[in-house]
Amino acid sequence: MSNSVEMPIIGYMHSPYREKFGIPRQPNLVQVESYIEMVAPYNDILAFEGIEAISHLWLLWQFHQNKQNDNAPNQMARFRAQVRPPRLGGNQKMGVFATRSMYRPSAIGLSVVHFLRVEKQGKSVRLYVMGSDLLHGTPILDIKPYIQYSDAVTDAESGYAQQEPQRMTVQWSEQAMVDQQQLFAKQQTTLQSIQELEQVLSLDPRPAYQEDSERIYKMKFASLDVSFVIHAQTLEVIALEPILNTL
Repeated sequence: MSNSVEMPIIGYMHSPYREKFGIPRQPNLVQVESYIEMVAPYNDILAFEGIEAISHLWLLWQFHQNKQNDNAPNQMARFRAQVRPPRLGGNQKMGVFATRSMYRPSAIGLSVVHFLRVEKQGKSVRLYVMGSDLLHGTPILDIKPYIQYSDAVTDAESGYAQQEPQRMTVQWSEQAMVDQQQLFAKQQTTLQSIQELEQVLSLDPRPAYQEDSERIYKMKFASLDVSFVIHAQTLEVIALEPILNTL
């Protein structure tokens, strides 16, 4: 009996998350729009017939930038029985099956997202969703409907992740406000991107073990290179620069 399987990639995620730093640790914590570009032969609009009656979807996807498996879609990863969840500060070990760590026997992720729409232009078929926690370019392995009566467990226990993360106050320095207006004028960003960025920053992108009030953090989001500092429960954006190549 084989101890491995192969799965096709049906599409790729297009999201504003250009690097792992800053991605929410769970889906639906922020209302950020993204879309899946379907690939042949799965770019068939008939495959989405009836989906408009469904509000939420399960996405099955690959941790494609997991260094442990060298980015190979079907390569067997070295097994780690225990991992260090970032939410616990990176100091406490837990069994891998009690976490959502990317370092798993199979580098597979599972996310619930809000369905928005399906668009077809020529041979291109795009599935638009809200609330994903997927890096730009993430391979999508499958899409399934979320079934409310069976998938929603209202009295579920979630261990160390029972409560939603605390939000920070996001402020903008005078220079960052100037940067923002210049980017608007040059059509290098949009109000939607700025609003989505604020939601992401409010979750505190830093690892739980980093609390350096003097450090300037940098993060790429959509077409923006963002610089910020953190003091107590306030995150201040101090600069915005355009990313010229966002492909």
